[in-house]
Amino acid sequence: SADGGRNLSLDSIPMGLPMSDPAAWTTAMNNLGMAPMGMTGQPLLPDFDPALGMMTGIPPINPMMPGLGIVPPPIPPDMPAVKEIIHCKSCTLFPPNPHLPPPATRERPPGCKTVFVGGLPENGTEQIIMEVFEQCGEVIAIRKSKKNFCHIRFAEEFMVDKALYLSGYRIRLGSSTDKKDTGRLHVDFAQARDDLYEWECKQRMLAREERHRRRLEEERFRPPSPPPVVHYSDHECSVVAEKLKDDTKFLEAIQTLLTWIERGEVNRRTANNFYSMIQSANSHIRRLVNEKAAHEKEMEEAKEKFKLALSGILVQFEQIVAVYHSASKQKAWDHFTKAQRKNISVWCKQAEEIRNIHNDELMGIRREEEMEMSDEEIEDPSEMKETEESALVSQVEALKEENDSLRWQLDAYRNEVELLKQEQGKVSRDEDTTKEQQMKLLQQALQGMQKHLLKVQDEYKKREAELEKVREDKLKIETLLENLKEQESTASRLCACSQEKECPVEKTLINSPVKSEREVLLVGIISTFLHVHPFGASIEYICSYLQRLDSKICTAEVEVLMTRLQNTFRQELSGVGASLEKRWKFCGFDGLKMT
Repeated sequence: SADGGRNLSLDSIPMGLPMSDPAAWTTAMNNLGMAPMGMTGQPLLPDFDPALGMMTGIPPINPMMPGLGIVPPPIPPDMPAVKEIIHCKSCTLFPPNPHLPPPATRERPPGCKTVFVGGLPENGTEQIIMEVFEQCGEVIAIRKSKKNFCHIRFAEEFMVDKALYLSGYRIRLGSSTDKKDTGRLHVDFAQARDDLYEWECKQRMLAREERHRRRLEEERFRPPSPPPVVHYSDHECSVVAEKLKDDTKFLEAIQTLLTWIERGEVNRRTANNFYSMIQSANSHIRRLVNEKAAHEKEMEEAKEKFKLALSGILVQFEQIVAVYHSASKQKAWDHFTKAQRKNISVWCKQAEEIRNIHNDELMGIRREEEMEMSDEEIEDPSEMKETEESALVSQVEALKEENDSLRWQLDAYRNEVELLKQEQGKVSRDEDTTKEQQMKLLQQALQGMQKHLLKVQDEYKKREAELEKVREDKLKIETLLENLKEQESTASRLCACSQEKECPVEKTLINSPVKSEREVLLVGIISTFLHVHPFGASIEYICSYLQRLDSKICTAEVEVLMTRLQNTFRQELSGVGASLEKRWKFCGFDGLKMT
């Protein structure tokens, strides 16, 4: 069958290399440096010298040795790894030289199940590769390349280690010696995405299991939650009231009572029941005080026993120290050796130190007792009063217990009266609430008015400051005006004096068409402008230029000035019909000749 043909059983050895030619078998074994062995394990060459082979010093290997398959069991590290010839159905694998270093491999990827196989024969097929490597384990896939290498993916990771065992083996197809039928295998780890994905999935699964295990451990060590408190009912109330009277169940019952009160179970109907339970809880105070007094008494007795024992120990220490001191005297001290004297002195010092420590401890206890006694002496008169009062209280408590039931009834009546008052007072409360709301609104309005008044006052102050600034500016301006008037008066006097001296010049000025210095400046600017424009310019064009210098200049003023100066400016008409236009030209040079 096909399965039987793929197994690397020893029955398939004659098919790989027939023993009909013992010389060929002997040559192959001799080339590998092994003693030629027959099928029965007998040497084919009795006089074989291992020194003639490539691998000397290696004991002969029997291919029929039991327990050795394609992947032998792990060899201990202190023994040399010896590989043997492997016979398959269609090929033969020859081991590498054991003296050579082991083949190098790359770092193993996590979860590696795929190997790289190089050095395959050119005529090797997938069937031959499957025949060689399926003995290492279940092969899932083979990806063969045209360049004499392939990738093999196994089902488990440990199968990769078995496949790496074949690295370095020389493979030969059948008994052919052709180069295309031979090759040296190189097996190494390969990095595959499928292997990495499966490894990551496995790691996540292990992490989930670890988290689950930790959670179970935490839940196991977590202290149990307290039992839930039952809801209030008349039956549960009676049960809790009975438990409150029992000393052993008091703690559980008081916790239930506290939870009910915090939940808000107290109302007009249940107030009496809760009052009775609270009274039962109060009755335990006397028991707790008595228990505390008993424990304090036990503590005092233990202190007294400790003090007596400590004083006895101190007496014994004193006797021991006295023995050491008596031994240190001259009568006995001279008879001891040097080593004995040293030991006695050391023991004496140790005993004295321990005695002093215990003595200080005893003295401290006595001081505390003296302080307590002094405190008790101070508090004695109050204690006498307390004893008298306790006698009276014990007599009164009996009467109180008898009157408790009457008080409960009175409390119930009071609660009913308060409820009626509350119902009657709702209407008055509504009116009060409306009045309160109105008062709040009025207060808010007053607050708004106060804020507005404050803002108005601030604005008024700002305005007053601005007015003061304006007044100051006005005073400054008035002073400036007065100064200007004085300057004008002085200037007018100077002009009058100059007029008397220059009467003929004034007469010429009065008769001239230019009446002021401003008009003289205008005439000069217009003359310069028209001199630049020899073909003339319209009055609008001239005025637009002048208005750039002074925006107060108007067209009529300029036109009147230019008409008065006929010897300087001349108006001409240019164009025909609708394109008729008036233009002013400068004729000052011609007018100068005429005048």
